[in-house]
Amino acid sequence: MIISIFNQLTQALASNPAVALLASFLWGILSVLLSPCHLASIPMIVGYLDGQPDLSTKNAFKLSAFFTLGILAMMALIGLITGLLGKMLGDVGNWTEPVMGVIFLIMAFLIADILKMPSFLSGGAGKASRKGIWGALSLGFLLGIALGPCSFAFMAPILGIVFTSAGSQFIFALTLVLAYIIGHCLVIILAGTFAGSVQSYLKWSSNSQGTRIVKYVCAGLVFLAGLYLISKKFIP
Repeated sequence: MIISIFNQLTQALASNPAVALLASFLWGILSVLLSPCHLASIPMIVGYLDGQPDLSTKNAFKLSAFFTLGILAMMALIGLITGLLGKMLGDVGNWTEPVMGVIFLIMAFLIADILKMPSFLSGGAGKASRKGIWGALSLGFLLGIALGPCSFAFMAPILGIVFTSAGSQFIFALTLVLAYIIGHCLVIILAGTFAGSVQSYLKWSSNSQGTRIVKYVCAGLVFLAGLYLISKKFIP
């Protein structure tokens, strides 16, 4: 099924510009929903938001947006470094999945408050440093390190067209990438905003039992995703 969708969208990308932009946007959405690696970003942001004090829908949207910004910034850095080294974008070697798995385990511990975000990453010291914009951005940075290789694999059809048409149709090539990014980020931002709305509606605080349950469930899902990625290297 996934291969069929991939083939259809690849063909659509080679169609007229309007259809190509729509296909790129839809592929950005599906890159989250169809990938176990990217799908883990949803429990990550939900678990993070459930630890925020006095969370409103507006704040949930803002924090989710900065979380995705951190992901995109780190992915862009990985792409730039691997490109300058003459490798395929995002190619960091054969140990990609175990490294991703270890990062997922660390993030699960951060969500569950077993580990604390280092103050130099979160913009301060103490418990409050894990909260707010800097905490969301730092969590996005960590996830971006893990997702970089996987993300560029999903973007391969789009990047192929972009590199081909960038010389003669630079604006179209740029818009194609932008459509993919919007679709990709929209899923994560909407998931985080919805979670924040639910928490606000239920009037949960950071110490409520419901908040703790959701946070630990999200941390558990991320932990399982990390174990799965590590096991793929060692279990045929």
